[in-house]
Amino acid sequence: MNLPNKLTVLRICLVPVFMIVMMAPIPYLENHEVVRGLIAAVIFILTSLTDMLDGKIARKYNLITDFGKFMDPLADKFMVFGAMLSIIYRYGDIRPVFIWAAAIVMFRELAVTSIRLVVSGKEGLVVAASWLGKVKTVLQIVCIATILIEPAIPFAPFNEWHILSYVTMVAMLVMTLWSGIDYLRSYWKFIDPTK
Repeated sequence: MNLPNKLTVLRICLVPVFMIVMMAPIPYLENHEVVRGLIAAVIFILTSLTDMLDGKIARKYNLITDFGKFMDPLADKFMVFGAMLSIIYRYGDIRPVFIWAAAIVMFRELAVTSIRLVVSGKEGLVVAASWLGKVKTVLQIVCIATILIEPAIPFAPFNEWHILSYVTMVAMLVMTLWSGIDYLRSYWKFIDPTK
């Protein structure tokens, strides 16, 4: 269990902590939704940093393992899906729009993961993350963090209309769809519906 793998496991362990902060009836946070969002944002940003660190450390010190190859992308999905489900639960005012954004993100993530499994199983190829996929991941993190932090901004239109949340949501969706279509186009030839 090297350091990058420990960071991956830490990321997985922080997901339920984030979800408890967001969803559980915590007495000191019940009437302080802004504080709850800020605490959750700090946990989420720290969780996201472990994603960046484990990859950098693994590549720099040649600590890439099969465990890391399997668990790192899975940990990323847990992190994003857990955060999105928590936001849908907690933020009723943006729920009607965000639930569709979350559905698109989840569908894309599951579709690309399935393609990776098929390609690696049939062809033995490792489907590396493209630059589109990396930008998509950064925008997912930025969108989630913005939704959590925006209620703390003292300027009223941001609180009432969720301007930053919607802008980052649109950017996230554009990159989610673009990167998903790019993966499908690149690897569709390996998916044979007759076999």
